[in-house]
Amino acid sequence: MQPSPDPFGVHSLDALESLYDTPSELVRGKVGGRIDAVTARFIAASPFVLLGTQGQRGIHITPRGDPAGFVAVVDEHTLILPDRRGNNRIDALRDILEDDRVSLLFMVPGGGETLRVHGHARITTDPVLRARHVAQGREPTSLLVIRVTSLFMQCAKALMRSKLWDGRARPEGLPSIGQLMASQVPGLVESATMDSTYPERVRSTMY
Repeated sequence: MQPSPDPFGVHSLDALESLYDTPSELVRGKVGGRIDAVTARFIAASPFVLLGTQGQRGIHITPRGDPAGFVAVVDEHTLILPDRRGNNRIDALRDILEDDRVSLLFMVPGGGETLRVHGHARITTDPVLRARHVAQGREPTSLLVIRVTSLFMQCAKALMRSKLWDGRARPEGLPSIGQLMASQVPGLVESATMDSTYPERVRSTMY
């Protein structure tokens, strides 16, 4: 028996967009195309990233974690993500062989903002890179070399609503949202101004 159609279903872009406010110029323009020095500091502080991939078997999101800085910034457009021992399903790696597009979501415990990165990945077993990414005396089986095409910061609302880091202090020296966005998209925001207004703006638009 087929389920009845949802009378409240949204089936067109026009219908979807009518439900939401028009995004601000800041939101529309905050996408950067390179890993600048400030963004590299955020990545270096992150011990946890979610990796999104897609292939013939569907879409997968897999967690990756290690001591902060385990994802290496090679240059403005390149990241290296070591693949540590897991359950050997290798869903993400299978996907990348079929479709090299990937998404990354970096998180820093105590920091509200997250960093979204998009790009293309390839798998390597380069012995020099494997030796460079030893952890607990073990080399990664393989590594992902990711060519970054776009990135941007996601605001703190989701983590604040979930209280994910409730009671945990923001790490000392972690770049602020104003510093990150001013560095990623120069000229779009003024760092100090954004940082001074950001906390209240986030609180007032939480729901």
